[in-house]
Amino acid sequence: MRWAKLLLIPLFTLLLSGCLYPQSQLQKNQTPNQIQLEQIQKAVDSFQDQTNGLLPIKTKPQDTPIFIKYPIDFSKLREKGLIGEAPGSSFENGGHYQYVIIKPETNPTVKVLDLRTSETLRALQVKIKFYKEKNKYPPFGSQVAKGVYKLNYEKLGLDHQPVVDSPYSDQSLPIYISDQGELLIDYRKDLYNYLRNKKNSYKNGDDIRYLLTDHSPLVPAYSPPYTLENGEPVFMNSSS
Repeated sequence: MRWAKLLLIPLFTLLLSGCLYPQSQLQKNQTPNQIQLEQIQKAVDSFQDQTNGLLPIKTKPQDTPIFIKYPIDFSKLREKGLIGEAPGSSFENGGHYQYVIIKPETNPTVKVLDLRTSETLRALQVKIKFYKEKNKYPPFGSQVAKGVYKLNYEKLGLDHQPVVDSPYSDQSLPIYISDQGELLIDYRKDLYNYLRNKKNSYKNGDDIRYLLTDHSPLVPAYSPPYTLENGEPVFMNSSS
């Protein structure tokens, strides 16, 4: 009888966890899958067909970084009867991801932004704001490239250079600051790996960030443009 009771314990735990975390809730913590992306892509395509080429997007300022500039407005898709509700992984439905459109003028394509990255940058931006109010200038560290600097993390009360988890690998990516005071994530580590392991035809002068979106549902949010120089990823303005 004792062994039977021991077998019941993990079964009871499993059933309890299933009650506490129903499938709809668990799904919100997962990366959007291909089926979800295809469903929203189909809805966006149908919306365009019905509206003479308009996109179901929210309006953002003109200077918004390109990979977060065109968030999908799910209410517009619902109004047309193209979806029932926003995907479980979407911010609008309690998930961690913002569905966005890239290449809106040439080939509107549905991708996602991990909003946990945005939260990390937002918290860091608050520290920079307070520092700037006291010292007039952002806490610039050493120069990384033209117009791009490391953060002087010690002046911000941090123990080390700030980083974020890469959405493409198990690497940590450094956070830098532009000469305009904008926070940037440096994706060169991932670009380097993709250039060597993914088939591509990118050349010098191209914005090679799209290599990442060619092979992933996730966008390289808050990234500066990169191009190729001697086969290596470099900041696009580094030699200009």
